[in-house]
Amino acid sequence: MSLLTIAFRSIKQRLFSSTLTMISMALGVTLVVGVLAIFGIVQQSFNANATLGYNMVIGAKGGKLQLVLNSVYYLSEPIENIPYEYFLEYKSQEVREQEYSGSYSYKAVQHQQVARATLVAAGVGLHSPVTAIAAMAADASVQEQIDTLYPWKRVGKYAAFTDFAIPLCLGDYVGPYRVVGTTPDMFDLLRHGSEAQYEYKMRGNGRNFEQFNQENGFFEAIVGAAVANDRGLTVGDTITPSHGSEEGDQHTTKFQIVGVMEATGTPNDRAVFINMEGFYRMSDHAKPLENEDAFGADQQAHKITDASYILPVEKREVTAMLVRMDPLYSVGIENQVNEGNLAQAVFPIIEIRRLLDFFVRPVQTLLMVLTVLICFVSGVSILVSIYNSMNERRSEIAVLRALGARRGTVYAVVLLESMLLSFMGGILGFFSGHALIAMCSGVIEAKTGVQVGFFDFAPPIPLPIPIVGSISSEFLLIPGLILLAVFVGFIPATSAYKTDVSKSLGK
Repeated sequence: MSLLTIAFRSIKQRLFSSTLTMISMALGVTLVVGVLAIFGIVQQSFNANATLGYNMVIGAKGGKLQLVLNSVYYLSEPIENIPYEYFLEYKSQEVREQEYSGSYSYKAVQHQQVARATLVAAGVGLHSPVTAIAAMAADASVQEQIDTLYPWKRVGKYAAFTDFAIPLCLGDYVGPYRVVGTTPDMFDLLRHGSEAQYEYKMRGNGRNFEQFNQENGFFEAIVGAAVANDRGLTVGDTITPSHGSEEGDQHTTKFQIVGVMEATGTPNDRAVFINMEGFYRMSDHAKPLENEDAFGADQQAHKITDASYILPVEKREVTAMLVRMDPLYSVGIENQVNEGNLAQAVFPIIEIRRLLDFFVRPVQTLLMVLTVLICFVSGVSILVSIYNSMNERRSEIAVLRALGARRGTVYAVVLLESMLLSFMGGILGFFSGHALIAMCSGVIEAKTGVQVGFFDFAPPIPLPIPIVGSISSEFLLIPGLILLAVFVGFIPATSAYKTDVSKSLGK
């Protein structure tokens, strides 16, 4: 009979007390696994998703972390909006002219030019402010005034340093999921992955939404994988956003789903993306203007004759912008933006690291200390359990010795029993911990936007030893418990080693 079999039968003989000891150990291991896995996976996910193909987020003045949470992770409420004209400062002159072509200011200049041409044709001299400014265009002192009157005639202030700028409009929900108004660039230009190396792909015959088409107009949508799975949505279905919150009043505008994203493991899995023009057309989304009536008739006529009519820039706002800039200029641009009074620029990865360093990591450390103490107490319970049973075991040990077992053999049997209790408790706790993670996955996903499951393990711990440093910290837990078992089993094993055979057999 092997020593392992003897140790196992000894545990089986004292099944009740051994089971309680294993459960005590398992509870401690469950907590350790939960803390390691959940905090590790969340931290890893936040780090991986801090740069989804862009390196800067720009939004209204306020809390930097709040801006990142609501624009990148869709977790917090928006601070405020910024003017659409400011968003166009990151665009080329061609895009600016196209966007401004339907604006009130553009129409005003057109009307003025038509009126002036009519008067000139009638032989009436006219020297309007527009004419005067045009005559002085070469004078640098009036260049700023020209730029103000004709913003579509110049390149955006930051366009030369910008690879792309993607607008976000937030404020509505589909169930518990955030609705994001944006442009097709969201999926044409952005990438995901730790190095932004993967394109966004759609399930089946899904596609990106279009700026405008005759079939659905401006009202097309894409839903994230988690949203589609939870609500049973697929291509061809329609959604109706709720205003302001999950319990808010439901809009009457419906959006046709043209694409369902494949799972990416990013916060975008838990969002609904709609055409920004459709977003503006929902009630209370366009910015009201005091002088809107001055051009109301003209704009209404435009709506009737052109189904693709877009709102003038004066009636638009954006919640935030996802910007990718040349890293060489990004710090300087951030400082320049923050010095102004319209917006603030933040680097998302910096804000997330601050969140992890100042809030998440201290909590993780505290919980780790508590759970390690629990494991230590569980280890002590093994010591107490085996040591208290030594009086019952003395006759057993004496019989083993009488049958020829050496002192070292008896010593090894007691140590093996301690190690088996620790090992079985550790295995039970390991699987219980991951079962707990799977049970809490919905809550974790709802609060953080991070998906976790039964087979998700904590990331490797940063140790200088190459082999150990590449192994999940969870897989170091059970070997550590076995070492603890050897340590706590030393006292009862020594007691067994010193057992007097003649006295024990005589009882």
